[in-house]
Amino acid sequence: RSILFLQLIKTHALLPSRNYIFGYHPHGIFCFGAFCNFGTEATGFSKKFPGIRPHLATLAGNFRLPLLRDYLMSGGICPVNRNSMDYILSRNGTGNAVVIVVGGAAESLECVPGKHSVTLKNRKGFVKLALQQGADLVPVYSFGENEVYKQIVFEEGSWGRYLQRKFQKLMGFAPCFFHGCGIFSTNSWGLVPYCKDINTVVGEPITVPKIESPSQNEVDLYHDMYVQSLLKLFDRYKLKFGLLETDTLALH
Repeated sequence: RSILFLQLIKTHALLPSRNYIFGYHPHGIFCFGAFCNFGTEATGFSKKFPGIRPHLATLAGNFRLPLLRDYLMSGGICPVNRNSMDYILSRNGTGNAVVIVVGGAAESLECVPGKHSVTLKNRKGFVKLALQQGADLVPVYSFGENEVYKQIVFEEGSWGRYLQRKFQKLMGFAPCFFHGCGIFSTNSWGLVPYCKDINTVVGEPITVPKIESPSQNEVDLYHDMYVQSLLKLFDRYKLKFGLLETDTLALH
């Protein structure tokens, strides 16, 4: 009663002579697609992208627990902080790919089955980092990430959403009220994810020049290029993975 199928789709080759920042969308509840594709070899990342070492960035708090920390580090996972990402992209040679779940905790509060939206409009820090390090930007979209759990979504302005935001500011992540199915039956509630496919599509890299002190206009320019690339990626593959022609990707 777990995920039926998880697939990593390569659309373009990545050069080992370059470094990359992957923007992963959407967050979902547990980022299953991000973890399985870029934190493990479950879908054969190294065979599909030879010479590229993925480093999934996650909350720094996850590294405070000794056993969990060792497990995460064994998979190349790093804290989502500036020092770690700077080191990987500037002092660890080339062929590195830092994977950032751009929407973060804010996006997790909106993930429900059938909804296609990402928190991206004002998320520009990863673009500035790419310019400062000369790392190419790669959009990644996981079709089905929002389908594996059902969530109770509180409306903006409600007490539920207010408490979620407060908790997010204090702890770095947002508490989601969600459920999957039971161990023995899909008709019961539990924490087992629903039997859904997750298809993770790695898009075309956007070549980024190295600019130590990029201006806001330069950051905005490459952010716009990234947004357009992500939208095209979504539209190109949505029919293949069961969406309708009329389905669009909403940006928040």
